[in-house]
Amino acid sequence: MSSCIRQFIVLGLAFVSVFAQQATPQSNRGVVSGTVTDASGSILQGAEVELQPGTILTKTGPLGKYFINHLAPGTYTISITYVGFKLFTKAIDVPAGKTTVVDAAMEVSSERNEVLVTDKRASGEAEDINRQRTADNVLQVLTNEVVTSLPNANMADALGRLPSVTLERDEGEGKYVQVRGTEPRLTNTTVDGVNLAAPESGVRQIKFDAIPADLVESVEINKTLQANMNGDGIGGSVNLVTKTATERPTIAFSTLGGSTPIEGGRPEILSTGTLGQRFLRDKRLGILIGGEYDWNGRGIDDIEPVSDLATLPGGQTLLWKDNMDQREYQYYRSRWGVA
Repeated sequence: MSSCIRQFIVLGLAFVSVFAQQATPQSNRGVVSGTVTDASGSILQGAEVELQPGTILTKTGPLGKYFINHLAPGTYTISITYVGFKLFTKAIDVPAGKTTVVDAAMEVSSERNEVLVTDKRASGEAEDINRQRTADNVLQVLTNEVVTSLPNANMADALGRLPSVTLERDEGEGKYVQVRGTEPRLTNTTVDGVNLAAPESGVRQIKFDAIPADLVESVEINKTLQANMNGDGIGGSVNLVTKTATERPTIAFSTLGGSTPIEGGRPEILSTGTLGQRFLRDKRLGILIGGEYDWNGRGIDDIEPVSDLATLPGGQTLLWKDNMDQREYQYYRSRWGVA
């Protein structure tokens, strides 16, 4: 009996010891936070941050910042990875009740990658890859740098370049988005996570041909939904992320022009512009203005066979073509937007 009592006391003391270690007051816990950038100071979204011991994982958000709280005081090793850049690692001391700031300026992994990263399109593709790699769901991302580097007449044409996305077209331009072969009405559309209502009565889908391609910072297609998303995106959810001002001034203007040979030559012109910066103490106020104007004069050759139903002897029917309409259209369209 005395042996059982001794075992009970030993187990009780062990439980109290473990509980005392786990019940460290919140005021004695530490915090680690910081910002991840490249060598030029541009933020890196989607960088993977790991803290050892404990294997604590997180990632940087849209402003390149990360935050890890509720840490027991002690010595840790922080590691930050980003595709195309060298591994950043550092030993840090986390005191009780204080925030330890660890900012990381990532270096490119080789001279060849340095050329690619400084290029506009490659930088955008690197961000796409890292945001997709660190996402908690199946996510496809297109940043503005990639969208504007290709001849996308509108946002639908840009989305059509992603895998498992098809377009319903109207007069040659993408209009409705279909994710994984589902109907356009089964694809939900949000702007910065807020549901976007359809402008047409009786339908759910959004006409993406009305959205200029240069007005968004990035576009995300969530092929699997998370708990913080509405459940009406059965096929998928398209999220348009608007542009935000950065600490460095943003000045960007571009003009493109061309013509098509059909109907004696039809001109088209596309002009875009963006201005913005952050102001005041700690850069708390950000102002950014962007706009796009697109005028498209397109010639269209249209051939439409006319079907007829013939009745054969014996009551059989046969569908055949007995006529053909050949038409030429002069297509004018202007598209503009301001953000």
